[in-house]
Amino acid sequence: MSELIPRKEGAVVLVGVDFGLPHFDGELEELGLLAQTAGLEPVARLVCKRKAPDAALFVGSGKADEIRELAELHRASEVVFDQALSPAQQRNLERQLGVAVYDRTFLILEIFAQRARSHEGKLQVELARLQYLSTRLVRRWSHLERQRGGIGTRGGPGETQIELDRRMIGEAIKRTRERLAKVQRQRGTQRRQRERRDTFNISLVGYTNAGKSSLFNALVKARAYAADQLFATLDTTTRHLYLGDARRKVSISDTVGFIRELPHGLIDAFKATLQEAVDADLLLHVVDASNPHHPEQMAEVQAVLKDIGADTVPQLLVFNKLDALESTQHPLHLQDEIDVDGVQVPRIFLSAHTGEGVPALRAELAQRSRLLTEDMTPEASAELHDAAN
Repeated sequence: MSELIPRKEGAVVLVGVDFGLPHFDGELEELGLLAQTAGLEPVARLVCKRKAPDAALFVGSGKADEIRELAELHRASEVVFDQALSPAQQRNLERQLGVAVYDRTFLILEIFAQRARSHEGKLQVELARLQYLSTRLVRRWSHLERQRGGIGTRGGPGETQIELDRRMIGEAIKRTRERLAKVQRQRGTQRRQRERRDTFNISLVGYTNAGKSSLFNALVKARAYAADQLFATLDTTTRHLYLGDARRKVSISDTVGFIRELPHGLIDAFKATLQEAVDADLLLHVVDASNPHHPEQMAEVQAVLKDIGADTVPQLLVFNKLDALESTQHPLHLQDEIDVDGVQVPRIFLSAHTGEGVPALRAELAQRSRLLTEDMTPEASAELHDAAN
């Protein structure tokens, strides 16, 4: 019967399974934003509870039937799960539901593929997508299992189509890694040049849509793309920022936003981009102060920073979107310190949109850069002063 119902292109049913883990998004709010960012239209949402994933269908046959009926009712053409699915679960669900089924990982990869602009960014996304695809070959497309071989075929006698495709994807991964390694070496050369100039390097990090690019633009008067959506910025942008109080220039970089359950393939593929955070002298950890889930988002950012080896870099917390807070939620002091994993970290409240608090941030950056200058040799300090003038 489902084949007779005309489907609405881009209409999706969102599904989340609560396994009793902390920070479960019961409203599927973030998954909905991800779907919209990817150009899809959420038409229905379903949340269920389980003690453990069903090996075959992730949600069990009864709940799968309920999802199928919901998709038919709303004429949805796709179903997106908030958790990662195994290749077998994805294949079985598509057979059971009669529509395309994707998981959170695929959705994030799709957004990254749409948004990457630089050569490096496109290579990084392509590598992550190829790695994801390589795990889906065995069980996802049954037509790949046809035998192929004989005279005139590339695969050789008896080689299955799936073996051929796996080999082709393996070769593509190897080529992409080699091209990405070349770009990484170029970026490393540029980084060493900055280090020789004793540049004070600042890197903006934070959960996606926290306002990093808006703050970046407010600080350096740049025109980096900024929008109220997830993953508005994927490619690292670096500019010089002149700090009048310190009479020197510093280097500041805007990096890709982090998100809960960021696919490991993306973390691996984006090593070059995230390397800006690892090599920084200071991390500006931008937080959306108006988001009620900001403590969980901060924890996710800290986890990714630890994964890439940037957890030991000094941090300054920037609680952005002060203008979006209710008057009763405004802090008593715009500068204080809070505990982050047992360490007292300085915090500044500001609004990149209105500019409130931005001068205080610039003053703090000037103070920190002065401390670095004081630690330099007289020769290096003189060179830095000449460069600033």
